[in-house]
Amino acid sequence: MSNTIVVGAQWGDEGKGKIVDYLTEHTDVVVRAAGGNNAGHTVINNGTKYILHLIPSGILWEDKMCVIGNGVVMDILGLLEEMAKLRAQGVKITPENLKISETAHLVLPYHKGLDQAREAKLGDKKIGTTGRGIGPAYADKVERGGLRAILLTRPEQLEKELRSRILMHNETFRAVGVAEVPVEETITAVLAAAKVLAPHITNTAVYCHEAIRAGKSLLFEGAQGTYLDIDHGTYPFVTSSNTTSGGACTGSGVPPRMIDKVVAVAKAYTTRVGSGPFITENEDIGDMLHNMGREYGATTGRARRCGWLDAVLVRYAVMINGADELAITNLDGLDGLDTIQICTAYKLRGETIHYPPSTIEDIEACEPVYETHQGWKQDLSQIKNFADLPELAKAYLKRLEELTGARVSLLGVGPSRDQTLVA
Repeated sequence: MSNTIVVGAQWGDEGKGKIVDYLTEHTDVVVRAAGGNNAGHTVINNGTKYILHLIPSGILWEDKMCVIGNGVVMDILGLLEEMAKLRAQGVKITPENLKISETAHLVLPYHKGLDQAREAKLGDKKIGTTGRGIGPAYADKVERGGLRAILLTRPEQLEKELRSRILMHNETFRAVGVAEVPVEETITAVLAAAKVLAPHITNTAVYCHEAIRAGKSLLFEGAQGTYLDIDHGTYPFVTSSNTTSGGACTGSGVPPRMIDKVVAVAKAYTTRVGSGPFITENEDIGDMLHNMGREYGATTGRARRCGWLDAVLVRYAVMINGADELAITNLDGLDGLDTIQICTAYKLRGETIHYPPSTIEDIEACEPVYETHQGWKQDLSQIKNFADLPELAKAYLKRLEELTGARVSLLGVGPSRDQTLVA
C-alpha cells in the first residue's frame, strides 16, 4: 500500500476534490492536513453535487476513514452545518468514519470579525480573503493563544476561555465599528457543537501511524494551491498555512519518509480567486468559461479570474512539491477553441526567466511568453479512455509534461467521477 499527497499546482480550485474522490477507491484513509473552511471541494457523483469545506472528500465512499488533522483550523459551527447538509444528501458521518485531531485549532465567531476588520482597514490593498476567520485563527495559533479541539471534550474550560476572548475582542470591534459577537448566544452555540463533535476528537497522529503499521494506505487531501502557500505563494496574496506537500506532513504528524508519491493537480488553464497578480489572465477566456457556467467558487460563489495555462507556475510547483505525477483537470473547457496558448516563460524588464519572482512588484512587471497550439475542436466529455483522445489533445498534454517535468497520470474531461481518464 502507498501513501500519496495530492496538492494544487496553481492558486487552488484545480479540482483536487474530484481527484481525491477518484483516488479514494484505492486507499483506506483520507487526511485533510491544512487550511480551514475557506477551501471548498466540489465532487459530482451519480448526478449529485457534494460541496465540502472541512470534511475530506473520502467521506463520499463507504468504509473509508476520514481525518481532519492537526494542521487544520476548524470552524466548529461551520463543520456542523456541513455535516448536516451532507447527511441530508444521504452521506454517513459518525465517529467511526470521521476523526478530528485534538490539537487542531478552532475558528470561532470572533475570528471572522477580526478577518473582516483587517480587510476593511487594508482598503484597495486587501488580500481578498473569504472573511471566514482563517488568518486570525492561524495568527492565534502562532502567537500561542489559540483554542484547540481538545477543549471540545472539556466544556467548562472551553466556556471560560471562550468568554474571556469574546469580551476582549468585542472591545476591539467597538473601536473599529465592526459588529460585536453576542456573548451568551455564541457560548451556547459553541458548547452545543462541542457536545456533538466531542466523540470525534482523538490523537489523529497516533491513529495515522497505527493505520500505516496495519498496512493501510493514506491519501492526503490538499486544500487550496501552491501559490497560496504562506511561504511559497504570491505573498502577501496567500492563505495562512502551508498548502504544499510539506504541509501534509506537519499537518498530520506523518513524516516525509512515509510518503510514497505526490500528485500535483492543475487545470488545463489557470484560475484564481481574490486579489493579487495573475500574469496570464485573459478576459476573453474568463468570459468564455463563465458563459459555460464554469469557474465560480465552491465556497464563495465568486466568479474566478481566468487565463491561459501558466507552465512556469506549474513547473515550479512540481519542483517545490516533489511531484511525481500531474492530474490535469477541465481539459474539456478548451474544447471549442481554434488555438490554445501556453505560457512557457516570463519577460521581466527585458530578461527571460523561467521561474516566478518572489516579489509582487516583479510579478506585476512580468509579461508572458506564449507558444500557440492548435485546438482539437472536439467534445471530450464523453471519452472514456485516454487512448481515444484526439491527437491534438494528446499533443497538448505531452507538451505540458515536457514543460513541467512531471508525467500526466490522470485527466479530467468533465466534473463527474466517471469523467476521469487514466493515462
